[in-house]
Amino acid sequence: MSILSIRNLHAAVDGKTILRGIDLEMAAGEVHAIMGPNGSGKSTLSYVLSGRGGYEATEGEALYRGEDLLRMEPEERAQAGVFLAFQYPVEIPGVPTATFLKQAMNAVRKARGEREVDAFEFKKIMDGRLRELSIGDDMVRRALNAGFSGGEKKRMEILQMALLEPTLAILDETDSGLDIDALKLVADGVNALRSPRRAILIITHYQRLLDHIAPDRVHVLAGGRIVKSGGKSLALELEEKGYADIVSAAA
Repeated sequence: MSILSIRNLHAAVDGKTILRGIDLEMAAGEVHAIMGPNGSGKSTLSYVLSGRGGYEATEGEALYRGEDLLRMEPEERAQAGVFLAFQYPVEIPGVPTATFLKQAMNAVRKARGEREVDAFEFKKIMDGRLRELSIGDDMVRRALNAGFSGGEKKRMEILQMALLEPTLAILDETDSGLDIDALKLVADGVNALRSPRRAILIITHYQRLLDHIAPDRVHVLAGGRIVKSGGKSLALELEEKGYADIVSAAA
């Protein structure tokens, strides 16, 4: 089953064209990685798909499970099962993490026509996810991301993903700023959430994350276009040789 089908997608930010014809197909159960140099449009793609304001699709289409994703409001995309893990998760002092997670999960359940859970049921579900992801419950007793390390913030987003159970998860440079130990913990969390019902799109600069998460496909984004695609070996090639040869050959 096709989860995401992007055809000839162009997008602009503040009137400047960033994406110049993206084509991408993702099926259920697949993990794809998008790599590329700075300024190539990787984060722009994630923001266009999630509906962030100021990122305007100007041409082409993006279909999510056959529906026109670009016509949905951001909250409709989230309710339909599109999840974005931010490169820099924000801190929200004063908002208890557990309360935030319960409200978010119930909002998604309500949108799906499912029964909302009470505090007791939610705690039981959350405790199960914490065990599955090897995350201590001390994190959910604190304010949302307040005083969290970079690794803790990224693990919190993995927990959010586990609770919301998205069909399409987009991870925007989730390895940014992580040391090796934190990177391995985040990768373990992502691997635990791989599912034949879910597609995961990983946006990253570096091969090191893909040492722990084996993607089905790797795409190189440069100049607003996907200029090369391949298997995991492509990521190893990029780590060894860099982007210059691929980018120049595609120019």
